[in-house]
Amino acid sequence: MKNIKKAYSMLGLIKRNFSLLCRDSFVMLYKSVVRSHLEYANTVWNPDKKSIIKNLERVQMRTTKLVSGLKKKCYKESLMDLKLPSLKYRRTRRDMTEVYKLTMITLSSVHLDINLDTRTRGQTKKLVVRRCRYHVQKYSFCIRITNVLNGLPDEIIPAPPVNTFKNRLDKFRG
Repeated sequence: MKNIKKAYSMLGLIKRNFSLLCRDSFVMLYKSVVRSHLEYANTVWNPDKKSIIKNLERVQMRTTKLVSGLKKKCYKESLMDLKLPSLKYRRTRRDMTEVYKLTMITLSSVHLDINLDTRTRGQTKKLVVRRCRYHVQKYSFCIRITNVLNGLPDEIIPAPPVNTFKNRLDKFRG
Protein backbone atom coordinates (compact mmCIF):
# COMPACT_ATOMS: atom_id res chain seq x y z
CA MET A 1 0.00 0.00 0.00
CA LYS A 2 1.28 3.39 -0.99
CA ASN A 3 0.07 5.23 2.12
CA ILE A 4 1.62 2.66 4.48
CA LYS A 5 4.99 2.97 2.72
CA LYS A 6 4.77 6.75 2.90
CA ALA A 7 3.95 6.59 6.63
CA TYR A 8 6.95 4.33 7.23
CA SER A 9 9.19 6.74 5.33
CA MET A 10 7.92 9.64 7.45
CA LEU A 11 8.52 7.57 10.57
CA GLY A 12 12.09 6.94 9.42
CA LEU A 13 12.51 10.66 8.84
CA ILE A 14 11.45 11.36 12.43
CA LYS A 15 13.72 8.62 13.75
CA ARG A 16 16.77 9.94 11.88
CA ASN A 17 16.33 13.62 12.64
CA PHE A 18 15.02 13.65 16.21
CA SER A 19 17.01 11.63 18.70
CA LEU A 20 15.51 12.97 21.94
CA LEU A 21 11.88 14.00 22.03
CA CYS A 22 9.54 14.37 24.96
CA ARG A 23 6.28 12.46 24.72
CA ASP A 24 4.14 15.48 23.93
CA SER A 25 6.41 16.63 21.12
CA PHE A 26 6.61 13.13 19.72
CA VAL A 27 2.83 12.68 19.75
CA MET A 28 2.33 16.03 18.04
CA LEU A 29 4.92 15.15 15.40
CA TYR A 30 3.40 11.69 14.88
CA LYS A 31 -0.11 13.08 14.51
CA SER A 32 0.89 15.66 11.95
CA VAL A 33 3.44 13.76 9.89
CA VAL A 34 2.73 10.01 10.09
CA ARG A 35 -0.92 9.53 11.01
CA SER A 36 -2.08 11.90 8.29
CA HIS A 37 -0.79 9.40 5.70
CA LEU A 38 -2.49 6.47 7.44
CA GLU A 39 -5.84 8.26 7.52
CA TYR A 40 -5.75 9.72 4.02
CA ALA A 41 -9.24 9.63 2.44
CA ASN A 42 -10.54 7.72 5.42
CA THR A 43 -14.19 8.61 4.91
CA VAL A 44 -14.12 7.20 1.39
CA TRP A 45 -11.69 4.33 1.87
CA ASN A 46 -12.23 2.11 4.88
CA PRO A 47 -10.13 -1.07 4.80
CA ASP A 48 -12.10 -4.29 5.11
CA LYS A 49 -9.32 -6.87 4.86
CA LYS A 50 -7.71 -7.89 8.13
CA SER A 51 -4.23 -7.84 6.62
CA ILE A 52 -4.54 -4.18 5.61
CA ILE A 53 -5.96 -3.23 9.00
CA LYS A 54 -3.12 -5.10 10.70
CA ASN A 55 -0.51 -3.35 8.54
CA LEU A 56 -2.00 0.06 9.35
CA GLU A 57 -1.95 -0.66 13.08
CA ARG A 58 1.59 -2.02 12.79
CA VAL A 59 2.83 1.41 11.73
CA GLN A 60 1.35 2.97 14.86
CA MET A 61 2.71 0.08 16.94
CA ARG A 62 6.21 0.70 15.64
CA THR A 63 5.78 4.40 16.31
CA THR A 64 4.96 3.82 19.97
CA LYS A 65 8.14 1.75 20.33
CA LEU A 66 10.23 4.81 19.41
CA VAL A 67 9.21 6.64 22.59
CA SER A 68 11.63 6.06 25.44
CA GLY A 69 10.08 4.08 28.27
CA LEU A 70 7.49 2.37 26.07
CA LYS A 71 9.66 -0.24 24.33
CA LYS A 72 8.81 -2.98 26.82
CA LYS A 73 5.09 -2.19 27.11
CA CYS A 74 2.39 -3.80 25.03
CA TYR A 75 0.63 -1.85 22.29
CA LYS A 76 -2.55 -1.03 24.25
CA GLU A 77 -0.62 0.21 27.28
CA SER A 78 1.57 2.36 25.04
CA LEU A 79 -1.50 3.91 23.43
CA MET A 80 -2.96 4.65 26.84
CA ASP A 81 0.26 6.27 28.03
CA LEU A 82 0.46 8.45 24.93
CA LYS A 83 -3.32 9.11 25.04
CA LEU A 84 -3.72 7.92 21.46
CA PRO A 85 -6.69 5.87 20.21
CA SER A 86 -6.21 2.94 17.87
CA LEU A 87 -6.59 3.63 14.17
CA LYS A 88 -9.55 1.26 13.98
CA TYR A 89 -11.36 3.26 16.65
CA ARG A 90 -10.55 6.52 14.86
CA ARG A 91 -12.09 5.19 11.62
CA THR A 92 -15.21 4.08 13.47
CA ARG A 93 -15.43 7.39 15.32
CA ARG A 94 -15.12 9.34 12.08
CA ASP A 95 -17.86 7.23 10.49
CA MET A 96 -20.09 7.74 13.53
CA THR A 97 -19.55 11.49 13.39
CA GLU A 98 -20.46 11.59 9.71
CA VAL A 99 -23.64 9.60 10.34
CA TYR A 100 -24.52 11.89 13.22
CA LYS A 101 -24.11 14.93 10.97
CA LEU A 102 -26.18 13.30 8.23
CA THR A 103 -29.02 12.29 10.55
CA MET A 104 -29.17 15.75 12.07
CA ILE A 105 -29.30 17.46 8.65
CA THR A 106 -31.41 15.19 6.47
CA LEU A 107 -31.88 11.54 5.62
CA SER A 108 -33.31 12.04 2.15
CA SER A 109 -29.99 12.44 0.35
CA VAL A 110 -28.39 9.38 1.97
CA HIS A 111 -29.57 5.77 2.02
CA LEU A 112 -30.13 5.71 5.79
CA ASP A 113 -33.59 5.09 7.17
CA ILE A 114 -34.59 5.42 10.82
CA ASN A 115 -36.38 2.38 12.19
CA LEU A 116 -39.85 3.58 13.14
CA ASP A 117 -40.69 0.44 15.11
CA THR A 118 -41.17 1.50 18.75
CA ARG A 119 -40.42 -1.95 20.12
CA THR A 120 -36.66 -1.72 19.55
CA ARG A 121 -34.32 -2.28 22.47
CA GLY A 122 -31.64 0.21 23.39
CA GLN A 123 -31.72 3.63 21.79
CA THR A 124 -34.76 5.08 20.08
CA LYS A 125 -33.07 6.32 16.87
CA LYS A 126 -31.97 3.01 15.39
CA LEU A 127 -31.30 2.70 11.69
CA VAL A 128 -32.85 0.06 9.46
CA VAL A 129 -30.36 -2.70 8.68
CA ARG A 130 -30.21 -3.17 4.93
CA ARG A 131 -29.33 -6.46 3.34
CA CYS A 132 -26.71 -6.57 0.65
CA ARG A 133 -26.20 -9.05 -2.15
CA TYR A 134 -22.63 -8.36 -3.13
CA HIS A 135 -19.36 -8.26 -1.22
CA VAL A 136 -18.68 -4.71 -2.44
CA GLN A 137 -21.90 -3.45 -0.87
CA LYS A 138 -21.12 -5.16 2.43
CA TYR A 139 -18.39 -2.65 3.30
CA SER A 140 -20.03 0.49 1.96
CA PHE A 141 -20.47 3.41 4.33
CA CYS A 142 -24.21 3.00 4.91
CA ILE A 143 -24.00 -0.72 5.66
CA ARG A 144 -20.89 -0.75 7.86
CA ILE A 145 -22.06 2.07 10.11
CA THR A 146 -25.60 0.83 10.80
CA ASN A 147 -24.73 -1.87 13.35
CA VAL A 148 -22.21 0.34 15.12
CA LEU A 149 -24.69 3.19 15.49
CA ASN A 150 -27.47 0.85 16.59
CA GLY A 151 -25.20 -0.54 19.32
CA LEU A 152 -24.77 2.81 21.05
CA PRO A 153 -26.73 3.59 24.22
CA ASP A 154 -29.48 6.22 24.23
CA GLU A 155 -27.42 8.74 26.26
CA ILE A 156 -24.95 9.30 23.42
CA ILE A 157 -27.26 9.95 20.48
CA PRO A 158 -29.27 13.08 21.45
CA ALA A 159 -26.29 15.45 21.62
CA PRO A 160 -27.04 18.59 19.58
CA PRO A 161 -23.51 19.89 18.90
CA VAL A 162 -21.19 17.50 17.08
CA ASN A 163 -18.41 18.00 19.64
CA THR A 164 -20.73 16.91 22.46
CA PHE A 165 -21.50 13.76 20.49
CA LYS A 166 -17.77 13.09 19.99
CA ASN A 167 -17.04 13.62 23.70
CA ARG A 168 -19.85 11.28 24.74
CA LEU A 169 -18.62 8.67 22.24
CA ASP A 170 -15.09 8.90 23.66
CA LYS A 171 -16.40 8.53 27.24
CA PHE A 172 -18.43 5.48 26.19
CA ARG A 173 -15.29 3.93 24.69
CA GLY A 174 -13.63 4.22 28.09
